[in-house]
Amino acid sequence: MAESIRVLVSEEKIVKRIMELGAKISEDYAGKSVHLICVLKGGAPFMCELAKRITVPVSMDFMSVSSYGNNTSSSGIVKIAKDLDEPLEGKDVLIVEDIIDSGRTLYYLMQLLEKRKPASMKICTLLDKPERRERDVKVEYTGFNIPDKFVVGYGLDYAQKYRNLPYIGVVEGVE
Repeated sequence: MAESIRVLVSEEKIVKRIMELGAKISEDYAGKSVHLICVLKGGAPFMCELAKRITVPVSMDFMSVSSYGNNTSSSGIVKIAKDLDEPLEGKDVLIVEDIIDSGRTLYYLMQLLEKRKPASMKICTLLDKPERRERDVKVEYTGFNIPDKFVVGYGLDYAQKYRNLPYIGVVEGVE
């Protein structure tokens, strides 16, 4: 059975917002470089587009962290499938996420990375569901606040499908 997907945030709105985020990040990190950490897999399309819009020097690393598996809700158990390749000590770090909902995974990740002594650490997310928050995480850069719906596209998946959609869509009938 094929899922029905309704557009929530258009490709045009995403592109415009990423340009705005890139400008703000460039302004905030003026005179510095920023080390982007992508939380795989969902964050990759967003981070690549964001990096192109940042005008200060950028370095990148990737981490695979999951608490979802093939489910539509977090299991609460955080698994690190791939750790960073580079040390963080002394770097201005920007964690780039596709979506923040309960905040549990990100809270765990922040605790872990803080021990690696970055000069600073901030969060940038394409999508935020603040009403779902269970853990207090400060998000400095947000693309869009969205309602508590299951979304796909622009890196977000449903059982590994739909990551390639150029927009954010709501999967109808999936909670």
